[in-house]
Amino acid sequence: MTEACKQKGARITGIGHYIPEKILTNADFEKIVDTSNEWILTRTGIRERHITADDQFSSDMAYEASLIALADAGVDPKDLDMIIVATVTPDMPLPSTGCLLQEMLGAKNASAFDISAACSGFIYGLSVGSSMVQSGKAKKVLVIGVETLTSITDYTDRTTCVLFGDGCGAVVLEEGEPGEGVLSTFMRSDGGEKELLYITSGGAKTPLTTEGIEAGDHFIRMKGDGLFKYAVKAMVDAARRTLKEAGFGVEDVNYLIPHQANIRIIEGVRKRLKLEKEQVVVNIDRVGNTSSASIPIAFSELKQGGTLKKGDLVIMVAFGGGLTWGAALIKY
Repeated sequence: MTEACKQKGARITGIGHYIPEKILTNADFEKIVDTSNEWILTRTGIRERHITADDQFSSDMAYEASLIALADAGVDPKDLDMIIVATVTPDMPLPSTGCLLQEMLGAKNASAFDISAACSGFIYGLSVGSSMVQSGKAKKVLVIGVETLTSITDYTDRTTCVLFGDGCGAVVLEEGEPGEGVLSTFMRSDGGEKELLYITSGGAKTPLTTEGIEAGDHFIRMKGDGLFKYAVKAMVDAARRTLKEAGFGVEDVNYLIPHQANIRIIEGVRKRLKLEKEQVVVNIDRVGNTSSASIPIAFSELKQGGTLKKGDLVIMVAFGGGLTWGAALIKY
């Protein structure tokens, strides 16, 4: 066992997710933009995606998923030391969604903050949270990936609007024995490729204006062809590096949970890692791309399905705007 596995463990003791009730199907999009069910399904693997109600926001979904994860772990919110929320769709710029969630949960003893790393956000949050537990700085950490992507989606752009859905996933991390829980993580970024996936305005450099809103500058813009090749290569490399750090190989993996961006990207990663289809967790057909929420939602569904066993090795890999990418190896 490597040094990475000899340190104090950061166990995942609770898992939960929340998906809004309202559904947008491919048939719905046929009425909105120039597209078809066949076009969407062939290029993305998506059949439907869930969207929030008009009075529902990221903090609301985070609250619902957190309650499930905390109950699963048997942890009282007052015993939490830290809350980490990964999101690019916070309720507001200030305060953080983490602080809003802290109040909603009554987690008065926890520090709380947000991480902005796009679709890799949950991996980044898991890396920070597990490091805090392994170092002894925190004993109980709540890590959340949540997105209300429909709030930044341009429903006149047929290349992007069919992709995105809303949702949230959450996990509870607690101190464990060496060699269990989060075994290793890997994170990387490349700001030089920021124009492959971006939002033009809404920050201090380019404040949101009436003209900007009318031009749709507050919506997601993406160059899909450039992202595909970069994403597959980066995710495969991240997975292999993470496994190597913990002293394992791809042959030891029970499940791969990739970010649910596109079925072609998922298949590309699977084939390069030489994994069987049944080893890869896929729910993009039902929930679409939920950015930082996609991995924890899929993880929660895997557990609910009853096939996840104690001791299983789960490798999580993600890639998103920034550009950012990363992986995490879990011994459940």
